[in-house]
Amino acid sequence: MATFLYSIGRFAFRRRRLVALVWVALLAIAGVGAATASTATSNSFSIPGTEAQRAFDLLEERYPGQSADGASARVVFKAPEGEKITAPENAAEVSGIVKELQDGSDQIASVADPFDKKAPAVSRDGTTAYISVTYDVSSFELTEETRDSLKNAGNDAREGGMTVEIGGDALMVMPETGITEVIGVVVAGIVLVITFGSLVAAGLPLITALIGVGIGVSAITALASVMDLGSTTATLAMMIGLAVGIDYALFIVSRYRAELAEGREREEAAGRAVGTAGSAVVFAGLTVVIALAGLTVVNIPILTKMGLAAAGTVVLAVLVAITLIPAFLGFAGERIVSRKDRKARKAAAEQAAATGEVLVGDAPRDNGGTRWSRFVQRRPVMVLLAGVIGLGVIAIPAASLEMGLPDDGAQPTSTSPRKAYDLLSDGFGPGFNGPLVGVVDLKNSDDQDAVLQRITGEIQKNDHVAIVTPPAPNEAGDTATFQVIPKDRPNSTETETLVHDIRDLGDTLKSEDGAEVYVTGATAMNIDFSEKMNDALLPYLALVVGLAFLLLMVVFRSILVPLKAALGFLLSVVAALGAVVAVFQWGWLGGLFGVEQPGPIMSVMPILMVGVVFGLAMDYEVFLVTRMREAYVHGESPSEAITTGFRHGARVVTAAAVIMIAVFAGFIGSSEQMIKMIGFGLAIAVFFDAFVVRMAIVPAVLALLGKRAWWLPRWLDRALPDFDVEGDKLRKKLDGDAAEGGSGKEERETVSV
Repeated sequence: MATFLYSIGRFAFRRRRLVALVWVALLAIAGVGAATASTATSNSFSIPGTEAQRAFDLLEERYPGQSADGASARVVFKAPEGEKITAPENAAEVSGIVKELQDGSDQIASVADPFDKKAPAVSRDGTTAYISVTYDVSSFELTEETRDSLKNAGNDAREGGMTVEIGGDALMVMPETGITEVIGVVVAGIVLVITFGSLVAAGLPLITALIGVGIGVSAITALASVMDLGSTTATLAMMIGLAVGIDYALFIVSRYRAELAEGREREEAAGRAVGTAGSAVVFAGLTVVIALAGLTVVNIPILTKMGLAAAGTVVLAVLVAITLIPAFLGFAGERIVSRKDRKARKAAAEQAAATGEVLVGDAPRDNGGTRWSRFVQRRPVMVLLAGVIGLGVIAIPAASLEMGLPDDGAQPTSTSPRKAYDLLSDGFGPGFNGPLVGVVDLKNSDDQDAVLQRITGEIQKNDHVAIVTPPAPNEAGDTATFQVIPKDRPNSTETETLVHDIRDLGDTLKSEDGAEVYVTGATAMNIDFSEKMNDALLPYLALVVGLAFLLLMVVFRSILVPLKAALGFLLSVVAALGAVVAVFQWGWLGGLFGVEQPGPIMSVMPILMVGVVFGLAMDYEVFLVTRMREAYVHGESPSEAITTGFRHGARVVTAAAVIMIAVFAGFIGSSEQMIKMIGFGLAIAVFFDAFVVRMAIVPAVLALLGKRAWWLPRWLDRALPDFDVEGDKLRKKLDGDAAEGGSGKEERETVSV
């Protein structure tokens, strides 16, 4: 592996114009594809294998022509204080708005008058009413004229003293991340400047990361309509791609500068940097890809697409790192090193020439990393206990985790959708915003009317039910639908119990009457989604951790080091989940992070954090511990190897972690609750994993284990493939070539890194 990547690095350095041209061409092609592709028209959401999805599929089959993908909206009215919405003046105003909406757009499918006697939509106290609006197209296909017509509905009524608010998905737009995303990239740039002391060295990881992300996101945009990719797919890919792209470039550029400091020629330094640090990048990227691609085992299409799209962006980041980085290093010349270091190196070369000494590179110097590693090795038990107990305390809120999917009730209280949600809850009851849709398959039933009466009668007796609407059969008479309005909030445990009670009733009816009863609707879909996430979490965790454990065992030639890496990850991800619960569910420090309305944690959050954070956590494990393994293989004691690993890796890993945290934190400013929560969760998880687990717990455990950390049974060592991640075979080959050359600069170079 190292020898192969060494050749790639030298080739890219020599043929830098060709390599750069290929990547720029790919970026242009992807950009043109994104610009000319049709806009994604749906954010379809399906959960194969669940009852809610089976009911949804049955509705599409038995009610042809009724699209479930069309946008919808509710225009909610509340009469002025002391008045009724049914008063002649107010009723006339609302009916006028119904007519206005019907004539406002040709994308309208239907507009339901709240005063229609067949389906009234007026609260019992007569103060609140709503207009239901449905469209022929999805929210992403609505024209601006259609949106404006909806937004302006009720302006005259507002001026007359009525409260008018609009909810539903018709006004849904692509989420905005806000200025904080830009701030995250700026922070990354500042950290790179501080780390390298050179604007050229700092700018290179940013430019290459943006090229990789640009290609990835443009490709996703180009394929969004064809592959039905959701709006969050590109955002997640951008988030992961930026973070790993900058980090991978950072590690290779840092290694390149270290090779230059050893006195090597630029092309040789580029080859060695890609051969050694590039090997770590490949394996680190592979762990991220395994974690993201592993989301396919959950068998939820939207999650599968998000994972595969993000994994593709990571693959691009790896390819950019091992090809475009060495090409850009060729363009950068000596400017990749800070002016101060260039002057110092020039002075040392002049002195060596004057005295006749051989210049062999800079001697190893103590830095913050070496001092910290020695402190940890002096007090390993104290550091280990402090790290484990600290993360354990932060993880406590995770025990109170409540999962669900956000609806308008999770929106900030200042928004119109949230105000409409609250008006409906106040006027019609807490469960009105989460109706359950009952679907009855009557094909195998003999007495259909009796079955429907029995079903609705039994459901109405349930203590958690407010209203059951009369069943509405289809034209063929083989299917009927009805609505159940719960008494409780959509995301409450009582509503979840109600869903299971209706399904249990359906099982009884199927055995007695042959009729099948399903429960679907947004609320039931959310409940099924959460349960599926819970059921998939442990198998997914076992798959991802198991595969990564095998991969790390190949990299480190050890059993205990991968085991320690996996356990450390579990500790950091549970602590991060505890922090997410504290902020987004309990509301602690919610104002600081823009959380106006605490509520359940998104069902997808735990499994997504496991997938993404595991891959990213293994990045730091590979980059930091590979240096230790490299030093140990070359004869250093376990204690010296830890110090060497921190001498070369601590500053770079710290910078990489700060950059990744800044990039993820940039998405906390998103207007979309899901993106905000993911950004916070990943940022805090990287903080815990990089600075507590990898920088404190890992060296403490390695110090306590000593030589046992690198133990591997001989039979297993022979069975495992050797990819030469440390570059040992590469060094032997290069040293042999230098010896055969007899003389020259390469022969005089110090090989230690």
